Amino acid sequence: MMTSAWIQIALYLIILILLAIPLGNYIGKVMTGEKVFLSKLIAPIEKVIYKLLKVDVSEEMNWKKYAISVFVFSGIFFVLLFGIQVLQGVLPLNPEGLKNVRWDLAFNTTSSFVTNTNWQAYSGESTLSYFTQMLGLTVQNFVSAAVGIAVLFALIRGFVRVQKKGLGNFYQDVTRIILYILIPLSLVSAVALTSQGVSQNFKAYEQVDLVEPIVLEDGTVIEKGVVPLGPAASQIAIKQLGTNGGGFYGTNSAHPLENPNNVTNLIEMLSILLIPAALCFTFGRNIHDRRQGRAIFAAMFIVLTLATSAIVVNEQMATPQLSQNQTVDLTPHQQAGGNMEGKESRFGIAASSTWTAFTTAASNGSVNAMHDSYTPLGGMIPMILMQLGEVIFGGVGCGLYGMIGFVILTVFIAGLMVGRTPEYLGKKIEPYEMKMAVVLCLATPIAILIGSGIAAIVPSVADSLNNGGAHGFSELLYTYTSAGGNNGSAFAGFNANTIFVNLSTGFSMLFARFAPILATLAIAGSLVKKKKIATGAGTLATHNAMFVGLLIFVIVLIGALSFFPALALGPIAEFFGM
Repeated sequence: MMTSAWIQIALYLIILILLAIPLGNYIGKVMTGEKVFLSKLIAPIEKVIYKLLKVDVSEEMNWKKYAISVFVFSGIFFVLLFGIQVLQGVLPLNPEGLKNVRWDLAFNTTSSFVTNTNWQAYSGESTLSYFTQMLGLTVQNFVSAAVGIAVLFALIRGFVRVQKKGLGNFYQDVTRIILYILIPLSLVSAVALTSQGVSQNFKAYEQVDLVEPIVLEDGTVIEKGVVPLGPAASQIAIKQLGTNGGGFYGTNSAHPLENPNNVTNLIEMLSILLIPAALCFTFGRNIHDRRQGRAIFAAMFIVLTLATSAIVVNEQMATPQLSQNQTVDLTPHQQAGGNMEGKESRFGIAASSTWTAFTTAASNGSVNAMHDSYTPLGGMIPMILMQLGEVIFGGVGCGLYGMIGFVILTVFIAGLMVGRTPEYLGKKIEPYEMKMAVVLCLATPIAILIGSGIAAIVPSVADSLNNGGAHGFSELLYTYTSAGGNNGSAFAGFNANTIFVNLSTGFSMLFARFAPILATLAIAGSLVKKKKIATGAGTLATHNAMFVGLLIFVIVLIGALSFFPALALGPIAEFFGM
């Protein structure tokens, strides 16, 4: 069975690479205005949109104007999404008559979807109407993902252009990303998912007879169950492709109407990392040095493979408690074996563990298993992937510009070692870029550690925990790790729908999203003004195996220094206490 698990993981990763390379070239062409096979169909629509919105595509924005555009654009959608939720009860497409969303939950959900986090302190089928899901959340899944990719391309232009000011036009970038990349991919994915049984309709919820009646402790007999329906496939497609992750239903991609079988599981899992992986190859293409893109991809790929393997091994080995001093056979022979608690039997340990690694490496957060039920070390690895800043592929756009922040730190450290002024892609890395890179890399640790530290001393937060001791602390730490990492997954045992948690995680998500965006654009604005430096004998090669190893070391070092004390109190203490 372990051999089967390794074969599954290898196939997932091979298919991912085979799809990511051509998609990376396609994205690169789209963002430089080159003709692609969809140009004849989409170009007229693109022109109409510019005309209606009065966008001057010839305008080149400096980094400050680009940043202002990002904040204004996101702010408008923040107000719209908040308004849709608090007025839900009087809006159409609400066959179940669901009430208005409470203000603090609406703030949390709005912060979550505007920041591409998609943290959910609610259950979708019992809280949000079809109108809110479609016109609120699904639309935001497109635009928040587009913002991340747009900021990345502003940074790419900062490296490519020489002694200029402009970083491109934000509104043109977002329009192209949505029209040429996100909508076509989402259409293909949604059709494929619907063909496999994922819900896509406007029907009211249906009542069905249970196979066996359920008898409650008070003697009440329940003979019927409710099947929630709705336009799920259209939201699920973009939630995965845009590394959004918010579930149409409360149990997310563990729900049989979101993810019914192994075919949909494969489609959704590949979708999670498809664009982030492709953007590595886009980066290499658009800076005119494909080796740089491959080097960054290699660093991400190595860490992802190690993390996935660690989760699979720990879940397959399970815990001493499950084996009951080895009196229970946990070997995977003609059975699932290992720790199957919290996992769907239709997926098993290998597919569940791989999904867990993919969704926390990306800033996706969708789940097909409950992370709260993982072994201590199996649950720690997803936390670490998020705590690293979600730069192991990460979110669409934001993962790669976060990784470039670590690249800048790495070349700075290497420059100190050899006594040279650090440089990357022919541009000098000076104190200003270093300061912004530090902000970019440390925004996530700051949001996580401050948020979880404050929450740990608030008495009411203890009531949200499903467990005490080390595992209870892990639930709290995972919550603020997920919010501060703009991920959205959760240790499901934590009740997050309280005023304090809604507000604190909401502000954490906003800070962790927009502080790095501002730092990234500031770096781009500084780099675009600089001239290129000729490569010399002492120039650090940033495309070879030595640099890939050094980059991984710096990423892990910063993560370990920042989070080891907190992890020691949670999953590590739980592991040694077994």
